[in-house]
Amino acid sequence: MSPISRFPVLRFWRWGLAALAGLLLILVAGRWSQDQELNLREASLRQASDAYVLALRGIVEKYGDLPYVVARHPDVLTLLRDPADRGQVTRVDRYLADLQRQTGAEVLYVVDSQGLTLAAGNWDQPTTFVGHSYRLRPYFQDALGGRRGLFYGVGLTTGQPGLFIAEPVRNAGAIVGVVVVKLGLERVEQAWSRATDPVLLQDRHGIVFLSSVPDWLYRADRDLAPADLEWLHQHAQYGARDRFERLPWQFEQDADLPGLLIRTRLDGRPRELLALRTHLPELGWTLTVTGNLDEVWRSRLKAEIIAALVATVLLLGLVSWRQREKRYAEQRQARVELERRVEDRTRDLEEAHAFRKSMEDSLLVGMRAHDSQGRVIYVNRALCEMVGFPQDELLGCVPPYPYWHPDDVAQLLHEHEATRNGGVPHGFETRFRHRDGHEVICMVYAAPLIDARGLYRGWMSSIVDITAQKQAEARQREQERQLQHSARLASVGEMASTIAHDLNQPLMALSNFALAARAMADPDLSPMIATALDGIVEQATRASDIVRRVRAFINPQRAVYETLAINELVEHAHALLLPELQRSRVVVVSDLAAGLPSVRGDRVLLEQVLVNLIQNAVQAMRETPPSRRRIELSSHREGGVVEIRVADQGPGIPADRMEQIFLPFFSTRPDGLGLGLKICRTIIEAHSGRLWVANRLAGGAAFTFTLPINP
Repeated sequence: MSPISRFPVLRFWRWGLAALAGLLLILVAGRWSQDQELNLREASLRQASDAYVLALRGIVEKYGDLPYVVARHPDVLTLLRDPADRGQVTRVDRYLADLQRQTGAEVLYVVDSQGLTLAAGNWDQPTTFVGHSYRLRPYFQDALGGRRGLFYGVGLTTGQPGLFIAEPVRNAGAIVGVVVVKLGLERVEQAWSRATDPVLLQDRHGIVFLSSVPDWLYRADRDLAPADLEWLHQHAQYGARDRFERLPWQFEQDADLPGLLIRTRLDGRPRELLALRTHLPELGWTLTVTGNLDEVWRSRLKAEIIAALVATVLLLGLVSWRQREKRYAEQRQARVELERRVEDRTRDLEEAHAFRKSMEDSLLVGMRAHDSQGRVIYVNRALCEMVGFPQDELLGCVPPYPYWHPDDVAQLLHEHEATRNGGVPHGFETRFRHRDGHEVICMVYAAPLIDARGLYRGWMSSIVDITAQKQAEARQREQERQLQHSARLASVGEMASTIAHDLNQPLMALSNFALAARAMADPDLSPMIATALDGIVEQATRASDIVRRVRAFINPQRAVYETLAINELVEHAHALLLPELQRSRVVVVSDLAAGLPSVRGDRVLLEQVLVNLIQNAVQAMRETPPSRRRIELSSHREGGVVEIRVADQGPGIPADRMEQIFLPFFSTRPDGLGLGLKICRTIIEAHSGRLWVANRLAGGAAFTFTLPINP
């Protein structure tokens, strides 16, 4: 045979050996996994069997001595000697009932030597054992023969199964009766019913009398002999049953299994169970615990599958290696050409990238791109300079971005979610915070980011810095406000000049007349009249001073500014209006903060503002019941200003008149001119303060003004 003809044969044997090795690996892995799982299952069954045996023996040991103790009680011996003594019967009944309650036994009873029950713990129940004969029961016959009787069966009286333990009663060496305790095994049954796999207990005939599977009760694992059936019928161990069907099992003794293999059906499904049997010779019982073998077969199948996968991977790896070796030469030939093409393409991309980078760096508009999740995937140099963050700190960021203004995070998140959901706004104004802390006002224009296949990948935003434009607009608005303020001052100045010119002469005449009257008055004139004339002179002088201060207020070069304690101004204004407040039955409550810093201003003008506000409060409470007429004067510091508040309990101010009351010639009183509040606001604004009004929740209005703290 030529070498060429031998090559296919060699390749066939090589693959055949590889397949045989893989099959051997699968079988060994499956058998090893099966043995491991069986060992675990056997250990688990032996532990469960030991626990069940311990529980059964514990029940017998717990109650086994109870008949022995009762058999030696004097009252029991007395009863067996004289069964006709009714008083003795009652005493033993009550004794047995009390002992029954204390120990938890189902029934305790005393039987004479003929098998007739003389006393029982259930003497007062419809199913009492008293008067019934149990001479055919094996436990009675064993006890009568001097042995301890142990028997599980269905009760002849109650029809309920239980475990009977009997002890002989001896008197002078002779057996005169038997004491029996009946125990229910319901708790054992309930515990077994919660077991995952079946548990059962068989008597010496192979009949199941306790099982976690109800369908297996009173069935045998073999056909019973006629003698066994006769014995069961004679002693009525399981009541009137005369047939005991075979268990639905198929036994199989497998050398690979540590126990019996039982095939049966549970819940309508076929099951394979591993069964371990434990004999209890002292009780004549056999305990069988079972475990499901499905996990064993599944474990074996999994191991075989894994081994098959490993073998397949190894085989594929071998094939892949052969193919890789075959392609390696081809790849080396193509690699040189590919590297040349990559170098050409890389050079083209670098040139395109350098061109795009130069173009982007020349832009003054900030550019950024986000993916569909909001992650920053691109920023240009203009945006980095605009917000003060380098490119490497911005790339990969997700909302909230580090340059978002803290006060606008909620609004910007809303805009971000709207953009993510497809509602890309054409343009909106916002503000950013530069890394050094100053604000940057911007216009943001967004557009969808579409890839080459037409799919939505995110959005691109262009950002224009309009901070300088906004600052210019703010300066223009401030200039307009200053012009309006100057115009208001001019109008008030014209009005104040007119009032000052018209009032100066009457005030001077009034002061001169009062001085003349005081000079010509009789020395013995009443002190009250003299005081009144002095008051006229003082108030005329004050009025003239107010007119002079108003004119000085209009002309700042004539204003008299000094350092003032604001609480003293409030108290002095209160003292000036005290007679009027008393006539109007108004109570004034002061809440002036201690230690307030001083302010700088014109004392007379500021006192006149307070007087005007207090008088307005008095006028507002004309219709208020006298008991509720109350004015609250308060002062406190608020940042860099001192805040003074005058609050009343009047009807308040309608919402549509909140700003109108500060307009000139607007008044809510029929006799008012509507200039007081206008002049008050102008005076406060001239002191770089602010005056406003608000309604109180409890009723009434509160006028508040601020004055800057004297530096």
